[in-house]
Amino acid sequence: MKNSIVVYLVRRFLRFDKEQPFIFLSALLAFLGITLGVMVLLIAMALMNGFDKEFKKKLTVMNYPLTIVPKFYGAVNENLLIDLENKFPHLKFSPYVQASVMTRMGRKIEGGYLFGVNFDDEVNVNSVIQKARKNHHFQKFEVMVGKSLKDEFSLAFDDKLMYIFTQVEPGGLSMAPKVKRLKIKSIFDSGLTAYDKAYSYTTLQSLQLILHIPYNQYNGIHIYSEHPKQDIAKIKKDLPFNVSIRGWWEDNLNFFAALEMEKASLFIVLMLIILTASINIISSLLMTVMNRRGEIALLLSLGATKIEIKKVFLYLGVVIGIGGIVAGVFLGLSGIWIFSTFDIVSLPKDVYPTTTLPLDLSLQDFLFIVSGAFAIVVLSSYYPAKKASEVDILTVLRNE
Repeated sequence: MKNSIVVYLVRRFLRFDKEQPFIFLSALLAFLGITLGVMVLLIAMALMNGFDKEFKKKLTVMNYPLTIVPKFYGAVNENLLIDLENKFPHLKFSPYVQASVMTRMGRKIEGGYLFGVNFDDEVNVNSVIQKARKNHHFQKFEVMVGKSLKDEFSLAFDDKLMYIFTQVEPGGLSMAPKVKRLKIKSIFDSGLTAYDKAYSYTTLQSLQLILHIPYNQYNGIHIYSEHPKQDIAKIKKDLPFNVSIRGWWEDNLNFFAALEMEKASLFIVLMLIILTASINIISSLLMTVMNRRGEIALLLSLGATKIEIKKVFLYLGVVIGIGGIVAGVFLGLSGIWIFSTFDIVSLPKDVYPTTTLPLDLSLQDFLFIVSGAFAIVVLSSYYPAKKASEVDILTVLRNE
C-alpha cells in the first residue's frame, strides 16, 4: 500500500502543471541534457577507441611486433637467426639491412630509409609487403616504393630512382656520398603517408652489396608474433648479451599515452554536460518541493513517513535521469550504427589511417558512461529529496 502511494505521487508530480509550467520545463531540460550528454559520450568514446585501434593496427604492421637489434655497434649474424627459428618455430622471422637514404627524382628530394629484405621471409611478417609483392620475384637492384612517394615523384614501373646514401666513400681527392639507381618494380600502400614516403624495400643481397656487408650479417631481425608482449619475455632469455629486443609499443609510448590522455580529457569534458543537466534536476525538484509544501505537510500529518516522502522525490529525479540515460543510449548506439554503416563523413587519407570513421565502443566504456551518469543523477536527486522530508508540518499548515 505504501509503495503504491509513492508510485502514485511520482506519477502525479511528473504531470504538466498549468499553474507552474517552469517546473515541467526545467525537468524537460534536465532530461534532454542527460540524453545529449550520454549520446555524445558514447559516440565520442567509440571514435577515440576506433582511431586508437586503427593507429595501433597500422603501426603494428609497419613497425613490426618485435625487432631484434644490436646493443652496440655491430650486426646480428645468421647463426642467431637459425638458433631462434629452431627454438621458436611458431614465430616468423625476417632479417634485414637498413640504410638512411635520400631519394631523388629531378629536383625533388625526400629523406627516408631503404631496407634490404628477403621478400620470401618479409611477406610473412608484413601484410602490406605481402599484398604489394603479389607474385613478383625481385632481382638484384630492384626496389619497392610507397604509393605516396610514387605519386609525389610521378614514378612509373621500371623507372630508375636515385638513392643517395649517408655513407661516404673516397673519390679521388675528396669524399663523396654513395649513390645507386634502383629499378622500381612494385608499389606498396600502408595507408600512412609518412611511411609510404620514407620506406623503400630492395633485396637483402642488393643492399648488402651496396653497403659492403657480409652475406651472413644483418642490422636486425623483424619478428611477427600473435602475442608479442608474452613472446618478448621468452625471447629475451635466449638472446646473447650483445643484442636486444624491443616491441612496437616501446617505440610509440608517448604517442599512445597522448591518445589515452586525450580520451580521458574528452570524457571529463563531455561528462560536464551530464553534470550541468543534473543541476536542472536539482532546481526542478527543489521547485516541486517548494510548490508542494502544503501537500507534503498534509501527507506527513496523515501518517506518511519521512522516508516515503524522501523516496517520492528521489524516485522522481531518478525517473527523469534514467529516462534521459535510456534515450541517450538509444540515440548514441543509433548514431554509431549510422556513422559506421554509411559513408557520411569522409576523412583525408593522407592524414588518417582510414577514410571512414572508425567506431568501436568497448563494453567497459559503455558501462562506465552509463554508471557515471546514473551516479550523477542519484546524487543530484538526494538533496531535494532530503529537503522534502524535512518539511515542518506545523509551520506549513499554520501558514496554509
